[in-house]
Amino acid sequence: MVVMGRVTAPFGVKGWFKVHALTAQPGNLCEYPVWWLRREGEWREMKVAVAKVQGNTLVAQLAGIEDREAAAALKGFEIGVPREQLPDAKGGEFYWADLIGLRVVNKEQEELGRVARIIETGANDVLVVTQDGAGGEEILIPFIADAIKAVDVAAGVIAVDWGRDY
Repeated sequence: MVVMGRVTAPFGVKGWFKVHALTAQPGNLCEYPVWWLRREGEWREMKVAVAKVQGNTLVAQLAGIEDREAAAALKGFEIGVPREQLPDAKGGEFYWADLIGLRVVNKEQEELGRVARIIETGANDVLVVTQDGAGGEEILIPFIADAIKAVDVAAGVIAVDWGRDY
């Protein structure tokens, strides 16, 4: 399952809600007739009744969610789509889900750790790299050409021009 967005708030009184989309274009999420929802547990399949971009916001209604209270109860749920339903990434593009867990190695061949998560900052995305047993130490690496030299998803490695002490 690839997380594609998150329910943020109810929208109106008829079961609609706002979505913070994690897709390149928020409207891309509207193309999927079924969303999977999760909050601290198992994924649950939900049929999309309507999803559309309204201004700068993605709004949606799921089958069976018919009032504001039911929509409000969805706040905080992640919205996912099975990985096999996603189109292939274009050259030089990656799904965040494919980067999680990859080893990060710098030009001195020092392994910095593995990608634990990715932060969306607005200016550029940032890899959060952690080492097993390192007491929670995190290395933040901007996902920009100056820092990221190569991504080889098949080999499970991201090559970076970055030091442990940056």
